[in-house]
Amino acid sequence: MRFTPAGIPSLSLILVHESEVQEAGQARQVRAEFKAVAFGAVAEQLVVQTLGSNWNFVGFLAQARLGKQLVFHIQQFSSD
Repeated sequence: MRFTPAGIPSLSLILVHESEVQEAGQARQVRAEFKAVAFGAVAEQLVVQTLGSNWNFVGFLAQARLGKQLVFHIQQFSSD
């Protein structure tokens, strides 16, 4: 975990999503990895969670400051 210049806790991480969905009547395995960030109390709570555990996240997507990639900003999370 890092801290912003204003002293706010900041956590950068990679989230992995895996599921099976139906597409055109066929089962399809879906896997995606994407960058995410959390700030403040959410970052402090996330940093102590077990790696590889399952969670539900609420937040928003925004374009990275210095690039074209999307970053998911975590605002809330709960156990799966």
